[in-house]
Amino acid sequence: MAIVLAFVSMCSTLLGGLIAMRVGERRRLVLGLAAGVMLGVVFFDLLPEALIETRPPVHGVPVALLAAVVGFFTIHIIEREMAIHRGHEGEYGSHTHDLESVGLLAAAGLVFHSMLDGFGIGIGFQAGASVGIAVAIAVICHDFADGFNAFTIPTLYGNARRRALLVLLLDALAPVAGAVLGTVLTVPAEFAGLYLGYFAGFLLYLATADILPEAHAGRPSRAVLFYMLAGAALMFLVAALNN
Repeated sequence: MAIVLAFVSMCSTLLGGLIAMRVGERRRLVLGLAAGVMLGVVFFDLLPEALIETRPPVHGVPVALLAAVVGFFTIHIIEREMAIHRGHEGEYGSHTHDLESVGLLAAAGLVFHSMLDGFGIGIGFQAGASVGIAVAIAVICHDFADGFNAFTIPTLYGNARRRALLVLLLDALAPVAGAVLGTVLTVPAEFAGLYLGYFAGFLLYLATADILPEAHAGRPSRAVLFYMLAGAALMFLVAALNN
C-alpha cells in the first residue's frame, strides 16, 4: 500500500511540474505562488516536524533550529562565493554554469526531500495503516508543490528546459524509491529531524533571497503578493488537514 500511494504522489509531482511549464508570461505570479508555498512548507510542515523529532536542545536552542540556520547559511555562502566569481567574468570567462549549479543543488535538495517523503510513507505504514494513510495524504498534497518547484527553480537559475524536465522526473520518482526503502529500513527520528531542519533553512533562503525578489522585480503588482499569500495559506490548509 505504501508503494501504491507513493505512485500517486509521483503523479501529483508530475502534475505540479506540468503546470509550472505552461505558465508562459505569468511567470512572476508563478514565482510568487512558489515562494508562498515554500514558506508555507518551511513554517507549517518542515520546522514543526523537525522540532518534534529532534531533542534535546543545545543551550536552550532546539537542534532543529540550529540545523535550519546551517542550511540557510550554506546556500547563502555558496551564492556569495559564486557572486564573487561573477564579478571577474571579464578575466576568467563566463560563469553562468555556476548559477546553473546553484539551481541544480537546490533541485537536488528537493529530490532528496521527496525521497524522504516516500520514506515517511513507508515508515508510517510500519506504525499502522491509519498513520501511513495520513502521512500519504500530506505527501501527495505537497508533492504537487514540490513538482512545481522542481521545474521552476532550475529554470530560474538559467538551466535549460530539458535539464529541468530531468529534475522533475527524478523528483517524481523519488517518493517511490523512498517508499520502497521505508518498508525495509528504519532510521532514528533524530536524524530525520535534523535533515528537515536543515532543508527548512535551505528553502527559507531560496524563497526570501532569490524567488521573492525575482517575483517582485519590475512593476509593482498586488497580484504577486496575493499569490504568495495564497501559496502560504494553501500549505497551512494542508498542514491543518493532516493534524
